[in-house]
Amino acid sequence: MTAVNVSAAVVEKELTAFLIERTGAEPDLDQDLFATGTISSMFAMELVVFLEDTYDVEIVGPDLSRDNFASIRAMAALVLRLREGGGGGE
Repeated sequence: MTAVNVSAAVVEKELTAFLIERTGAEPDLDQDLFATGTISSMFAMELVVFLEDTYDVEIVGPDLSRDNFASIRAMAALVLRLREGGGGGE
C-alpha cells in the first residue's frame, strides 16, 4: 500500500492480518507482542521489512527500538510518523 493518506485503523488492520497469517495469533492492539512471545527479535526484522515494503517507509537507527514494535498500535504510530516525515533515523 503506497497511498498518500493511510490511517492508523488501516495500518492496525493490515498488521493484525499479517500477524494472524504468520503466527496464527490474533493479538489485541495494545498487547505486548514480545512479552507474550507472539514475536521474537528475528520476527521483528520480518515486520520491519513488511512495514517498509507495504507503507513505503524506511525504518533505521532509533526507529528500530523495541518500543516501536511492542504492539500493533505502536507499529501503526511508527508508520504514520514516518510517512509524515518524522523519522528519527537521520
